[in-house]
Amino acid sequence: MSAGHDHSHGVASEHGLKIALALTASILVAEVAGAVITNSLALLSDAAHMLTDVTALVIALIAIRLSRRPADSRRTFGYYRFEILAAVANAVALFLAAIYILYEAAQRFQTPQPVASTGMLVVALFGLAANLVSMRVLHAHAEHSLNLKGAYLEVWSDALGSVGVIGAAAVIHFTQWTPADPIVAIAIGLWVLPRSWSLLSESVNVLLEGVPRGLELDAIHASLLAIPGVGDVHDLHVWSITTGKNTLTAHLTLDNAATDTQSILQQANRAIETFGITHSTVQIETTPCHPDPNHGHSSRLE
Repeated sequence: MSAGHDHSHGVASEHGLKIALALTASILVAEVAGAVITNSLALLSDAAHMLTDVTALVIALIAIRLSRRPADSRRTFGYYRFEILAAVANAVALFLAAIYILYEAAQRFQTPQPVASTGMLVVALFGLAANLVSMRVLHAHAEHSLNLKGAYLEVWSDALGSVGVIGAAAVIHFTQWTPADPIVAIAIGLWVLPRSWSLLSESVNVLLEGVPRGLELDAIHASLLAIPGVGDVHDLHVWSITTGKNTLTAHLTLDNAATDTQSILQQANRAIETFGITHSTVQIETTPCHPDPNHGHSSRLE
């Protein structure tokens, strides 16, 4: 049942990404043409961001395809980590796009230029409509995958960028105040920077095999230590292969009164499952193995 659910989820995710890619690519073409015609920095900045989106969506599709490859003798966990590598690439691309936007906006303040507000408004409205459709398609899967979360965040930021461009076009049209164009460009850049950093830090935590977000190592340790017959928990490690695939390893040392090791192992597995950990390896020991105090989580009941 689980495998079937994962497969259907993957197919739906891929279909959604294809729709989002087609829409985003069409926005990119329209915004590049519109930026050239209208001389709008906000449109040009949004087009640069769209380019990273198109690249990110292509990478996301590749990641989904590769993640379906089975494990082999060289990659015993399969290709799930490619999704995280794709998320890192998305975050870096977003970060660089934001820096570029801020730089170009500063240049435009120094050298103001006229902007064709009507054409700018038409292109921005088209971009907003397409982004809203893409967001709706990706939203259902964004919380289940860092890769899809990255794609969703980029499309979301593009939608906000389109709203900003629409506002700037209206201001320029009615007041002829052209600084509205670079101001919106700066707002887009400042909105993107912290979100790209958040995605990057979360992805790097997975690559560094840190404790997954939402899990507390002390709570897991205490749950295992509370099992009757367990005197010590050490070499406790929790990490994730990719989004939603958390893994645990631990050594349990039994006290002298413990005799039913199979029952203790079953209780340990049930305790671990309550934390949403899908894969675990628990080693039962009747005598301490003298773990390295700097390696893993360790505590002894006296």
